[in-house]
Parts: sequence; C-alpha cells; structure tokens
Amino acid sequence: MEMNLFDYMRESKMESESPLASRLRPRTLDEVVGQQHIVGKDKLLYRAIKADKLGSIIFYGPPGTGKTTLAKVIANTTSADFKQINATVAGKKDMEEVVAAAKDNMGMYGKKTILFVDEIHRFNKGQQDYLLPFVEDGTLILIGATTENPYFEVNGALLSRSRIFELKPLEKEDIRELIRRAVYDKDRGMGTYNAVIDDEAADFLADTANGDARAALNAVELGILTTERDKADGKIHIDLAVAQECIQKRAVRYDKNGDNHYDTVSAFIKSMRGSDPDAAVYYLARMLYAGEDIKFIARRIMICASEDVGNADPQALTVAVSAAQAVERIGMPEAQIILSQAVTYVATAPKSNAACMAVSAAKEAVASQRTMPVPVHLQDKHYKGAEKLGHGMGYKYAHDYPKHYVNQQYLPDGMEGAVFYEPSDNGYEREIKRHMRWLKEDSE
Repeated sequence: MEMNLFDYMRESKMESESPLASRLRPRTLDEVVGQQHIVGKDKLLYRAIKADKLGSIIFYGPPGTGKTTLAKVIANTTSADFKQINATVAGKKDMEEVVAAAKDNMGMYGKKTILFVDEIHRFNKGQQDYLLPFVEDGTLILIGATTENPYFEVNGALLSRSRIFELKPLEKEDIRELIRRAVYDKDRGMGTYNAVIDDEAADFLADTANGDARAALNAVELGILTTERDKADGKIHIDLAVAQECIQKRAVRYDKNGDNHYDTVSAFIKSMRGSDPDAAVYYLARMLYAGEDIKFIARRIMICASEDVGNADPQALTVAVSAAQAVERIGMPEAQIILSQAVTYVATAPKSNAACMAVSAAKEAVASQRTMPVPVHLQDKHYKGAEKLGHGMGYKYAHDYPKHYVNQQYLPDGMEGAVFYEPSDNGYEREIKRHMRWLKEDSE
C-alpha cells in the first residue's frame, strides 16, 4: 500500500512523540534485553526468526516483559507481511479484512502474512474459530500475546497449532540496562535532555519495577519531564527522591545496609517453614516498619500455609485466608495484629510439603508421559448418545459399598498404581494415612 505525505508525517510525529517505552523498543534480535531462554543465539525462536521460518506462536507472560516487543522485532526481520490487531477492540470486519489481504498476498505474490493479536485471551471462541482454518492452511501465521495462561484462555485447536513461549519478568540487571539507555541514548531515549541518574535511583527503579520494564521507563520519563534543571551544572538530576515520587512507591530499605527486600521476605517464609515463630514475627515487624504492602505479606502467608503446612493442619490455610480478608477490610495499624496471629499459627503448625510435592509430581507426569484417555467407566454419561458410545459403563458408585469405598481404576491406563500424594507422619496427615490404610485393607 502506498504511503501518502500525510501518513508519512503522522508516522514521523508518532515516532518522535510516542512514549519512551515505545521508542526504546528493540528493532533487532540483538537489541533485545532479557528473555535469553527463548531468544539466546542457540535457542529455537532466535533461529526461526533469523531463518524466516516462523510458525504460529503465543507469547505468554506478565505485563512489561516484551511480548509486543518480540512481535515488532519479528515484523522488522521477516519477509512476510505484518498485520497487528488488538483483541479488545477488533471486530469481525477487521479480521475479514486481514484474511482477504492475506489471501491476496499469498495468491498474487506467494507472500505469507503474520497476524499479531495482542491480548488474544480477549477473543471469544467464535473469533478464535474464525481464524483457525486460515492458520491451518498457512494463509496466516499467528502471533498471539497474552498475560493469561493460554492453556486456560485460548482455543485448544489454536493451541495445538502454535508453540507457546513463556516470557519471564525481567531481571534487575536487564531493567538497569534499559534505564541507562532511556536516560543517555540521544536517538531513541531522552539523551538530548542532558539528564543524569544516580546509581541509587537506578537501583531503586530496577528493584521496584518488579520485572516490568514499562513501569521503570515510564517513571524515568516522568522524572526527566517534571524535574527542574540544576542551576549549578544545568543538568536534570534523577536522584532517589525523584525516583520514589515517580514510581509512586516508597523505597523499602529494611536495614541500614540496604539489603534487598526479597531477602527479608525469603527469611520470613523460611522462618515460618522452619517452625520459628519468633524469627517469623521479627521479619514481619521489619516488613511492616518499612511500609511493605500488607496484602503482599498476607499472600505470602497463604502460600506458606499450603506449601509448607498443607494437610498436616488443614486449618492453617483457613486461618491465612481469613487473615488476608481481614487485613484488607481493617487496614493498618490493627492489621498487624491479625498478621501476627496468622504468622504465629502457621509457624507453630505441624509441617508437611506433601500437597506441594503431589502436584509437582503429577504435573511432571502430565508433561513427560503420553496422555491416555480417561478410563471408560469414569467418562461422562449424562448426555444424549453417551450410552451408545459405552461412556460411563461399569462405573462403581462408591456410596453403594461398605466404608463408602470401592477399589476401582481411576488413573488412566498405563498409570495404575502411580502415587503422587504421600502423606507425612505429622499432624492430621497421620490420620489421613491411617484412614487410607483402613479404607483399603479389605478391598485389595
């Protein structure tokens, strides 16, 4: 499509006036910061982009990790035509136009079309189904980006034709590098503003951005645009105070040595796991003193209640969840009492990681073993035609038998006898163990 003078001027203006995070987007693979587990030089995605042999892919990860960035890099590198739509606003008409253009590209020029769908999880089933045949026959190569788990939110048929790449939150060093580019790069950053950033401020922004590059870059941009020049040297100084104000979160320095707040969180969790209520409540106090988000603390207690206590004391999760609800409703300063109650309860509860180990082992089995069908007798028989297929035939209803238990195969064929959950000898899990032995003793 020809570009007229007005289009050119609009694009040029957008290029110069677009937000910093957008201007700093890498244009080539070698400019990409982080995500080396998928774009390292020996990795599949790097090789596929370089060779221009890309199949349909879905990028999945938190905001600000580079999903759109990678799609744009692909757009700059590929010989295919690149189209972009946002699933939140795209209607059927937009999709029909893309498909029609893709068919023309393929028919007239033998050229492929890459369609980048941002927030693909917002597409309804009908929209996803519409794209499927064109992805199948190669008219479209689909690149989807989503913050939601694609296994839950994206059509199974699309998933099976796509490769999923999970993007991780950026490391602190990656974000420091982007901040440096933002402040000092004269072409695409804000280098012409003659600004400088302190190491302390850059560290703070890189830390509090929590893996989200966009959050750090927006803070840098706001800092440079709103800070007065120093009369002595004529420079804009981004120091810790400016950085704190711009990211709207106060610096959490838990001691005079400025140790990373994650160390304190880690010590807090390990003290609960290690059944030391005194250490756990001390680290709680340190976090509260530093102004840590009480909702963040409550989330950590809930995780610990399941991961480290589990069914040794099932009540621990109930206490932790109740505490999380209570602190949201009550707020500080009284929330500290509720958190203290939950922390000391979880710290002194009998410990077991059996539930955690069970799901890890089961996930490992799902990932590494062939997925066999659900046994016929367990299949759903509540729909028309199920009987003809034999679904649900031979199922034994547990409540019809002594102890409300009957020995029958529940795992798929080939997995009989697999054990994932192994209760410990601690707390209530002792009872679970005893109960399971009692159930099975006459049924083997």
